[in-house]
Amino acid sequence: MIIDCIGCLHGAQPKLKGGDLLIITGDLTAADKPVQMMQFLLWLDKQKYKKKIFIAGNHDNGLTIPISLPENTEYLCDSGTEFDGLKIWGMPWTPRFLGINPQCCAYTYYDEAWFYDEKVANIPHDTDILITHGPAFGVLDGIPMEDGSLFHVGSKSLFGWLKYVERPRLHVFSHIHEAHGQKESFPTYNDKMMISVNCSIMNEKYKPVNKPIRIII
Repeated sequence: MIIDCIGCLHGAQPKLKGGDLLIITGDLTAADKPVQMMQFLLWLDKQKYKKKIFIAGNHDNGLTIPISLPENTEYLCDSGTEFDGLKIWGMPWTPRFLGINPQCCAYTYYDEAWFYDEKVANIPHDTDILITHGPAFGVLDGIPMEDGSLFHVGSKSLFGWLKYVERPRLHVFSHIHEAHGQKESFPTYNDKMMISVNCSIMNEKYKPVNKPIRIII
C-alpha cells in the first residue's frame, strides 16, 4: 500500500504523486478563513488517491463546525475508520504552551492526565495507523536550541501509550516543523518496528520546503 503523508500545510498545496492513501495531519489553511478551507477542499478533491483522510491542528478553529467533504475523503476527530483492512484512528490534540497565540488554540490542552484519560485511553488497541497533529515526547519533536541541544515538546501521555500500552504499525503527525522526517521508534508485537513520521510541509520559517513523506506498507 502506498501512503503519502503531509501536514502543517498552512495554505500550501503541494504536488502529490497519487497512490492508495493520503494522510493530512492538520493546520490546513494560511489564516483559518472559510474561503481558504474551501480552497483546501477543492485542492484535496483533485488528489488521486483511493482514500484521503485528514485531521485538524491547533490552527484549524474552523473545523469545529461541520463541513462538506469530497468523495472518498474522511475527517477524523477522536474517531476512526478502516481502509483496505487497516484500522485508522485520528485525533487533533496538542499540549498548550506559555505564550501560544490565542488564535491558534484549537484542540489544545494543559493537563496531560486529562489528555490521557479522555483522549489517548480511547484509542482502540487494534489501531494500525495512528494520526495525530502533534508528536509523542522525544520522537521527532525536538526544537533546536542555541547550545546545539534539542528541546522536546511532544506529549508524554502519547509517548507512554505508544511505548508501553500499544504500538501501531505507523504513527503520522506534524506540528513541530523543525523535526520533519521519519524513523523507526518502538518494537511492535509482531517483532516489527513502528514507523514514526513527522510530515510537516513547512519549515520553522513557514516556508513549504519539506517534501511529502511516502510510506509503503
